[in-house]
Amino acid sequence: MKVYFDNAATTPIDPEVLKEMYRVMENHYGNPSSIHAHGREARSLIEKSRRTIAKLLQTSPSEIFFTSGGTEADNTAIRCGIIDNGIKHAISSPLEHHAVIHTLENMQKAGAIKLSFVDIDSKGNIDYNHLEELLKNNERSFVSLMHANNELGTLSDMERIGDLCEQYNALYHADTVQAMGHYQHDLSKLKVHFAVCAGHKFHGPKGIGFLYVNHKVKIKPFIYGGAQERNMRGGTENIYGIVGLAKAIEIAYAEMGQHCEYIQGLKSYMIDQLKEKVPNVKFNGEIDPAKSLYTVLNVSFPCHDVADMLLFNLDIAGISASGGSACSSGTDIGSHVLNAIGGNSSGPNVRFSFSKYNTREEVDFVVTKLSELCMVHA
Repeated sequence: MKVYFDNAATTPIDPEVLKEMYRVMENHYGNPSSIHAHGREARSLIEKSRRTIAKLLQTSPSEIFFTSGGTEADNTAIRCGIIDNGIKHAISSPLEHHAVIHTLENMQKAGAIKLSFVDIDSKGNIDYNHLEELLKNNERSFVSLMHANNELGTLSDMERIGDLCEQYNALYHADTVQAMGHYQHDLSKLKVHFAVCAGHKFHGPKGIGFLYVNHKVKIKPFIYGGAQERNMRGGTENIYGIVGLAKAIEIAYAEMGQHCEYIQGLKSYMIDQLKEKVPNVKFNGEIDPAKSLYTVLNVSFPCHDVADMLLFNLDIAGISASGGSACSSGTDIGSHVLNAIGGNSSGPNVRFSFSKYNTREEVDFVVTKLSELCMVHA
C-alpha cells in the first residue's frame, strides 16, 4: 500500500480541476492582453475566475490579484504593505512560514523596520495580551500572523487580531495559505488588509495563487512589467492555473462541510490509534478540533535512536509524510516551529496531513508501521 499523508505540503489535483484546465489549454490559448478575439476569450476566463473567487470570499473582484503562489503573495503584502505605507514597525510570531519570517528579517537587517515577535505558548497559541502591548507601545505597526500553522495546525483568532489592529490603526496581513479552501473567509467582515492563497493546498494546480488587498490600502506593484492585473502585477497571466484555481476553490467551498467532518474524523481516529498502539507518543500543537486545522497532525515519537531514520523508514514502507514545512526540506537544522514552542526540534517528529482522498484503512496501515518501528527501537 502507498499512503500520501503530506497534504499540507501539496495536494493531488482534483480530476474536475484537471478537466477544466485541459479544456482551457486546448481551446483558449490567446494572450489575455491581446485585443483580438482569442485574447478577449482568455481575458474573459480570467475575469470570470476572479469573480468566482471574490464571490466565495465575500469581497470585490477588484481586491483579488493573481500571483504565482503563496510566497509571492506574502512577499508582496509584506514588502509593499510596509514600504508603501511608511510603516517602520512589524509584529509577527516565531512560528510563521519562512516566506513571512525571512522577508521580515531581511527588511529588519536592511534597516527598513524594527521587528517584534509576539509571545506564543507551548501549543503555538498567540498571547493576545502581549500582541496588544506591542501594538500599544510602538508606532503604527504591520502585523503578520498566519491563520493556521502549517506544521502544528494551531489556529489564530483572525477576528480578535483584526479588532486589535483596527483599534491601534495597524495593517493586518494574514498568511491564509494553509487555511484557504478549508475554512470560509468572509472578507466583508474580517478586518484584514491582506490575505493570501496557494491553489495547490486544496487540490488545485501549483504555480498559482492570489493576494487579497483591502481597497482601503494602497500599494505599488511588487513585480513590474506590463499592465496586467490592473497594473499591479506585471507578466502574462497563467490562464490555465487561474481557471484551475477558481475551480478548485469552488469545489472546496461546495464540499467544505462534509470534507471538514470526514477529515477531522480521520485525524481524531489517528490520534486515538496512536495513543493506543504507540506508548509515550506525544502531540505537538493544538489537537482540540475547535483550535486546530483539521488537516494537520504533528506527532513526536518515543523512538529517539532512529530520529534521523524515521521518515526514511516510513518512505521505504510506502508512506509519505514530512518532518515539517516542505519549504525547509533538505536542511538539517530541525523545525523552527517546534524549536519556538520548546518541542524536540531535532527528534522524531512527523507531520501527517490529510485530505478528502485519504481513508481509515490508510490510517490503520500507517499506525501499524509506526508501532512496529517504535517497538523495534524501543
